[in-house]
Amino acid sequence: MSPVSSSQRSIRFGDFNVDLHSGELRKHGIRVKLQVQPFQVLQVLLEHPGEVVTREELQKRIWPADTFVDFDQGLNNAVKRLREALGDDAEKPHFIETLSKRGYRFIGAVHNGATAATSKGATAALAKTSAPETRRKGFVWGLGLGVALLAALALVLALNTGGMRDRLFGKGVAPRIQSLAVLPLQNLSADPTQEYFSDGMTDALITDLAQIGGVKVISRTSSMQYKQTTKSLPEIARELNVDGIIEGTVQRSGDRVRITAQLIYGPSDKHLWANSYEQDMRDIFALERDVTEDIARQVQARLLPQDRIAATHPRPTNSKALDAYLQGNYHLQRYGRGAGVEEMKKASDMFQQAIDADPKFAPAYFGLANVHAALPQVSPEDSAIARKAEETGLALDPNSPQGQTIRADNKWRDLDWSGAEKEFRRALALNPNNAAAHDDFCETLGEMGRLDEALKECQLSQELDPNNDHMAGVLYRRGEYDHAIAILRMMIDRHPDDGALHYALFQCFEKNKTTRRLYQN
Repeated sequence: MSPVSSSQRSIRFGDFNVDLHSGELRKHGIRVKLQVQPFQVLQVLLEHPGEVVTREELQKRIWPADTFVDFDQGLNNAVKRLREALGDDAEKPHFIETLSKRGYRFIGAVHNGATAATSKGATAALAKTSAPETRRKGFVWGLGLGVALLAALALVLALNTGGMRDRLFGKGVAPRIQSLAVLPLQNLSADPTQEYFSDGMTDALITDLAQIGGVKVISRTSSMQYKQTTKSLPEIARELNVDGIIEGTVQRSGDRVRITAQLIYGPSDKHLWANSYEQDMRDIFALERDVTEDIARQVQARLLPQDRIAATHPRPTNSKALDAYLQGNYHLQRYGRGAGVEEMKKASDMFQQAIDADPKFAPAYFGLANVHAALPQVSPEDSAIARKAEETGLALDPNSPQGQTIRADNKWRDLDWSGAEKEFRRALALNPNNAAAHDDFCETLGEMGRLDEALKECQLSQELDPNNDHMAGVLYRRGEYDHAIAILRMMIDRHPDDGALHYALFQCFEKNKTTRRLYQN
C-alpha cells in the first residue's frame, strides 16, 4: 500500500472517502459523524498504511506532552469511536488492527489516485484500437448525448439546483453563519458524575457566544434538549432554524481541562472548522473566551469589546469555587424537568459553597438569587436572600446581563413597571440573545397594556428558544386564542408531561368558547 502524502487531499478505502483538508469522513458520499480526535487517529494511521503506528507516536501527534495523565483512556475511546464510525470489529478487523501494548495498524486497501490514473491509461489504449466504424457510430451517439447533457447542465445552473451554480462559481464555499446553536458538549472524562461539568462548559460557551454582535444564538433550554439525540445535524438545524452548529467534547483530568469544538454548517452538514484547547481549571473561563473568539472569527462576526466578555465570566480565585458553582447550576437547571424542590436546596448549598470559597465570584451570587426567587412559594426570608445576593453580585460585576435580568425581575415583583423596563432594556443591551430576558420583558410590557411591544419581545424569545413556548401568554392577552391553541398543541407534542402547557391550553379553549358564545348572541 502506498503511503499518504501530507499534501494529498482525498483518500479512499473500502466504501469510505476521507477529505484531509476539511476533516470529513464520508461513506458512499454521505458524511459520517466523527469527532476530532478519532479523525486525527485515522489520519495518522492512513499516513502509514500496513505499518504499525505505536501508541507513543499517536500520543506525540495527538496528545502533546504534559496534557493529560489518562492518555490511555483517551486513545482507547478515540479508537472505539473510530471503529464505530467505520463499522469495524476489533476481533475481526477489516481496517484497524490492534497490536496489544504496541499500537495499531491500518490493514485496509488505500487508494490515493494511482488506480484512477491506471484506469485512464487503459481507457486511452482501448480507444486507440477501436475500429473506424465504431468511432463514427460513437461520434453520432456521443454528440446527441453531449447536447442533452449540456442542456441539462444549463438548466441546473440556471435554477441553481442543489446550490450547484454557487459551488461551481465559488459561492457557497464559505457559508454565511447568521445563527448558531451549541449542542451539549460530550463528557469524555469516563466518569458519569462529571456530567455537571460538561453541561456547565456548554452553558458558559453559549453565554460567551451570545456576546457576538449580529448573530442569533439559541438558548440553552432549547439546545440541551438534543443531548444524546439521534437526530442528524440538518434535522437539528431545521428545527432550531440555524445556520451554524457547534459540537464538541470536554475532558477533565485533575486540574486540567481539554475542550474540542467544531463548527458545522447545519443545513448541509458541512464541516467548517475544528480546534482543541487545554487550560488549567483556574483559567477555564479564559479558555471559553478563546473558543468564542475563534468561532467569532470563523463566522466573520463582530465581537463585543473584550472587557465585556471578561465581565460576563469573572474568574474565580480557586477551582473549588468554580466546581461548586457548576454543580449549583446543574441542580438549578434540573428543577422543573422531572426533579423537585430538593434540587433547589442542593443548588442553594452549592452556590453558597462557591461564595464561601471565593466571596468575589459574582456568578455564584446570581445563582443563589435565582434559586431563592424561583421557589414555588417565595417567603419573605427567601426574597431577602435573593435581593441581597443580587445586590452583592452586581456590585462585583455591574455589567452582568444575568445580574441585570435578576434585578429587573425583582422590580417586576415589586410592581415597579418602569423600573423593570429600564433594567430589562439594560440587560438586553448587554446580551440581546437572552431568551429569558425577552420573555420576562414581554410579560412586563403585557402588564402595562403595551401588547404590540410585548408581542415583539415574545417573538424574539421564541426565535432564541424555539423548543419552548413563549408566545401563548401574549396571544391569550391579545385575544388570539386560535393562534395560541395551535402553538400550545405543538409544544404539548414536544413536552407531553408539562402540566402548565395543558392548563394553558384548557384556559384558551375555555376563553375561546366563551368568546364564540358572545359573538353568536
